[in-house]
Amino acid sequence: MEKLIRKKNFIQFCESLPTPLVLFGSDRVTFKANAQFCRVIGLGREALIGRKCYEVFMDFEEPCPELNCPLNTLMAEKRTVSRVYKRKRPDGTTLYLDLFFSCVCNTDGDVDYIITTARDITQSKEVKADLRKTTDFLEKIIESSVNAIVVADMKGKILFMNQSGRELFNSNAESEGGMGFARDYYFPGVAYNIMEKLRSAKYGGMGKLDGMGIELRTGSGEEIPVEMTASIIYESGEETATMAIFKDLRPQIAAEKRLERTRMQLMQSEKLASIGKLAAGVAHEINNPLGGILMYSHLALEDLPMANPACENLQKVIEQAERCKKIVKGLLDFSRQRKPEITSVQLNELIDETFQLVESQSVLQNIKIEKKLDPLLPSIEGDKSQLQQVLLNLVLNAAGAMAHGGTLNVSSSCDGDGIEVRCRDTGCGISAENVEKIFEPFFTTKSEKDGTGLGLSISLGIIKNHGGTLTVDSRPGRGTTFKVRLPAVRDEDSAIRSQE
Repeated sequence: MEKLIRKKNFIQFCESLPTPLVLFGSDRVTFKANAQFCRVIGLGREALIGRKCYEVFMDFEEPCPELNCPLNTLMAEKRTVSRVYKRKRPDGTTLYLDLFFSCVCNTDGDVDYIITTARDITQSKEVKADLRKTTDFLEKIIESSVNAIVVADMKGKILFMNQSGRELFNSNAESEGGMGFARDYYFPGVAYNIMEKLRSAKYGGMGKLDGMGIELRTGSGEEIPVEMTASIIYESGEETATMAIFKDLRPQIAAEKRLERTRMQLMQSEKLASIGKLAAGVAHEINNPLGGILMYSHLALEDLPMANPACENLQKVIEQAERCKKIVKGLLDFSRQRKPEITSVQLNELIDETFQLVESQSVLQNIKIEKKLDPLLPSIEGDKSQLQQVLLNLVLNAAGAMAHGGTLNVSSSCDGDGIEVRCRDTGCGISAENVEKIFEPFFTTKSEKDGTGLGLSISLGIIKNHGGTLTVDSRPGRGTTFKVRLPAVRDEDSAIRSQE
């Protein structure tokens, strides 16, 4: 009787507790659940009394696996055991319970009943889950940033580097020994200068640095121009870390160079168009008086005896007039806007014909000719005479650069996007200053007697009219290579012709 009274008093005590509590017998069947437990789990006492522990906590119909059951440990070792359980409430929401299992033993040391106290940790779990989602989302944002983001402690040891940072610095974040130190990627003195500016209010505010242009060096030693923004991270007013964002300026610089080249090309095109119009007018105006000078000079020369001293002067007048006539012809060729006479052209055959035209000239006597022509080169659509004019000009220019002999290599190839012809000499080469000017009208490094400076300008115009490009690569003392690229014919007939 006394034992029953004590048990009844204990049960009443449990009911008065603010802590959710449930009591099980040694058979693990529920015989008491206080109001707080019923409220937390969302079930009435009648739905809990007489149910097994796994039905109450796990909403399972079968016992827990033996190894995972905390009550097995409790019954065997007579010590408090804790577990976190997840189950569904009647309304379908998820409930997380942090449970503590204790036992009350009789005088024989056997378990009379099991006391289970519960703590609702659902809100804490949800907050942690939301925090984890937010953290994961922020990490994804940082990792997906196109700019490099680097965080380092106040000793300069790198704590974090995103994917763009690892790619920019050519760094392996998983390498042994961590990610190294920030100073490894700066040139001497730069890191110190950055910290000085961060601790000053002059460059974006105390602890901040806006838009500083610097050069970094990667793990492979490459120098990279970047724009850097940085800040100091504070905790309770103390400096704890630094963060820097690096924008790789190489794409921007490359784009600016392309834009500048395009701008220069437009200016050049406008200049060429203006010069062309002017040249056409000047050439036509000069041609008539030049014809008169030549005619009357020849007549005067015929009337004078060969021994007359004036004959030599008249001969010089005729030579200079012929030179002027040559210049005028170049001006007319440069300014003439006739449409190309388009036919199917085999460039290999055109190259051979061009060399046949010049092989007897003295300028090629001490030069070794090497040809490497692709036998399966497809045909192109173009003006045969204009394209031959270009090839002839390139060959003669190359020969002129090898006054003391050398090797002239002419090759043809097709890379799928078009046909390429290279004309490479082993001559004196062209200075960097002059390379930028060689396609300008009237620019020449030859003597007045040997050149007018219009050949390459005319050649460039012809190739552009054919939808191609003409470029040069040259260094003093290392020769010069001119490269012509032209679109290939894509139809089936041209493919058949190229194979034949």
